[in-house]
Amino acid sequence: MQIKLTRSLIPNLFTLMNMFCGFLSIINSFEGNFVYASVLIVVAAIFDLLDGLAARITKSASEFGVELDSLSDVISFGAAPAFLIYNIHLKSFYEVGVLISAFYLICVALRLARFNVQLIGFDKAFFYGLPSPLSAITVASYIISFYEVNRFVSNASLYFLPLVILVSILMVSQVKYDAFPKFNLAEFKSKPFYFLFLTAAFIIAILTEGKWIILLIAAFILYGIVRAIIAWIFKSSEEKSSDDLDEFANFDI
Repeated sequence: MQIKLTRSLIPNLFTLMNMFCGFLSIINSFEGNFVYASVLIVVAAIFDLLDGLAARITKSASEFGVELDSLSDVISFGAAPAFLIYNIHLKSFYEVGVLISAFYLICVALRLARFNVQLIGFDKAFFYGLPSPLSAITVASYIISFYEVNRFVSNASLYFLPLVILVSILMVSQVKYDAFPKFNLAEFKSKPFYFLFLTAAFIIAILTEGKWIILLIAAFILYGIVRAIIAWIFKSSEEKSSDDLDEFANFDI
């Protein structure tokens, strides 16, 4: 039997490593290793970034790779965080906890399905809704930052549930988020905000061992929300002005 190796092997291996990290995260959540399970979700997100980068470098992007990536994302950024959310905080809420955890998973599945349907080509300049990897990283980094042995630090548990609900809703919202640069000079010149964001994230991750990167992620999420609110206000003002002009034009003397 002859095995044919293609250029798509490298990005697909990164995608499978993403899936494997998600599976390991579920196992560690079951065993109560919540911080390690959170770290594995972040590692899965790194592999998710690398598979796209490898596909562009090898020029091997394909519909098969897109579908495999989505299946991996459902596990690593849907099932793994949902299981982690339930085990670390919502187990004591019984049925309500199951529903909230499932709500997060359902939002991830809907977000990925919408992305696949709307995908034209293999690169997008922006996304509607918070990307599922970033949602999972938000949950994971919050746990890494504020969870110690068998408990959240201070009152951090009070904000965990609202955070989960917020990122779940944002994933299926119409809030616009720009795609991250493709790691070339031209992209960074056109998107200086992301260059500063990634530089600051790297410095903070090194200096604080990743424990305060949640603040930068929160800033990125709020940036999208504020921009959407401003766009909505301007759109409403323009529609009102247009209605006033139409009313004036139809006014009979």
